[in-house]
Amino acid sequence: MAKPQPYPNALVVGAAFVSGFCIMTIEMLGARIMAPYFGGSLSVWGSILTVFMLALACGYLIGGRLSARRPSLVSYATFFLGAAITSLPIILLADEIMRPIFLAIEDPRYGSLLASMFLYFIPTTILGMISPYSVRLLVQHSDHSGQKAGLLFFVSTLGSAAGTLGTSFYFVLWFEVNEIVFGTAAVLALIGMMLAAVGISEKRYAD
Repeated sequence: MAKPQPYPNALVVGAAFVSGFCIMTIEMLGARIMAPYFGGSLSVWGSILTVFMLALACGYLIGGRLSARRPSLVSYATFFLGAAITSLPIILLADEIMRPIFLAIEDPRYGSLLASMFLYFIPTTILGMISPYSVRLLVQHSDHSGQKAGLLFFVSTLGSAAGTLGTSFYFVLWFEVNEIVFGTAAVLALIGMMLAAVGISEKRYAD
């Protein structure tokens, strides 16, 4: 069995932190984005949380399966780039997505649930793929798999906590919602390009 290729641990761990941060940044802004059409009630928050949990569950499953197919930093980078691209409709198409749903569905509970699916499901699913893939990139020996998984979940959860506090305590006071989402997408794209550059460089060196 071939020995797994080593990857820069700090880079992967840092990327996992950023993904956790960005997940919670988008989630914390969800209700504010939807408030003009569906309000900010508990049912709207329930819709958003449900969609995020379902999306993350799908992302964990897909990311775990993809990690078994010769994982690489270049493939890892596509998750960040994909999440950045699919986050843009939250900024650019929010009104176009929510308005027809608001007009077609009278009950804001189901309207907010459907709108959340269209706005948040795809980017959150892609972000969910990052954690299991990160574990696979870090694990070089099966004896260390539990330790590496614990480290990654610790770091990504710290990122989620930082994203929650940073967004709710500071970002919403300093920036418009669209600016925060655009900044989140820009950070994801930057991380993706950095990972791709390192991955391509390592591949050339190995060849």
